[in-house]
Amino acid sequence: MSEVRDLAARFRAGHKAALARAISWAENGDPSYPEFLRSVYASVGRAWRTGITGPPGAGKSTLVNELAKNLRARDRTVGILAVDPSSPISGGALLGDRIRMEERTSDAGVYIRSMASRGGHGGLSRASSDACDVIDAFGIDEVLLETVGVGQAEYDVVSATDTVVVVLCPGAGDGIQAMKAGILEVADVLVVNKVDLPGSDRLLMDLEESAHIRHAGTGRWIPPVVGCSAGKSQGIDEVLAAMDSHRDHLRATGLAAVRAAKRVAQVQRVLHERLAVQLWGAGGQGERVRALLEAGRTPYDVVDELAEHFTSALRSRA
Repeated sequence: MSEVRDLAARFRAGHKAALARAISWAENGDPSYPEFLRSVYASVGRAWRTGITGPPGAGKSTLVNELAKNLRARDRTVGILAVDPSSPISGGALLGDRIRMEERTSDAGVYIRSMASRGGHGGLSRASSDACDVIDAFGIDEVLLETVGVGQAEYDVVSATDTVVVVLCPGAGDGIQAMKAGILEVADVLVVNKVDLPGSDRLLMDLEESAHIRHAGTGRWIPPVVGCSAGKSQGIDEVLAAMDSHRDHLRATGLAAVRAAKRVAQVQRVLHERLAVQLWGAGGQGERVRALLEAGRTPYDVVDELAEHFTSALRSRA
């Protein structure tokens, strides 16, 4: 397609408008996106991807802004992908992280893009992974992926990153919430933001104890717990140092294998999404399922019949 070739040419030439268009294709599941990705895929894999997640109000956007500033001081280019809650009416992002990161928008070495969550799990992790691939292929050194919360969709999103930073703050019950929600299972670095607030010392201690209890003796990476006050630009170097330590750990213990496993998971997510559309969209299996249920078949009987049907079809093609 000439449109794809034209976009790829402008993309390789470093035009940010082409980068924006490519991300839109990725986000919207445009039919042209797979061909575009194929044309630039050789450049994917150079950027370091960091996921920033945590409860609303923890100060994630402020921390991302400070991390970007410090990474730029290291002469690293930065791409920020912020997954925002979306309007139930327009589907557009509500928070507008660009407003909170106004200082960074004038920096040619920083690219900021908001992506609406659109109120659901489906497709969000796929779109975020694809958008990260696009930013990576563009030649940007560091990708910071900020998610809106700590639900299952956010876990799937940050699973596409190399390092996961979980941001909590004192005084909001975040420590208990973190342990109940299983945040410690996905965290590579734990950050307590707003350490100037009462209760920060206790939260730091609780998180350190929990991290050691969960990981000590397993041979696994033990997430460091770091305090900062992003709004006051304090402790950011310490957060970056913890992120660097995890980066060094992965490079020493097998980064390629970790990334390969995440690519397999990405294939599974994309395949699941595509099959769901084919199965339940127009001309899919919806009518057949309803007919079987109305005939008195149990849901599990229906599943068994569908599974046997598709398995037989696969065998016949092999």
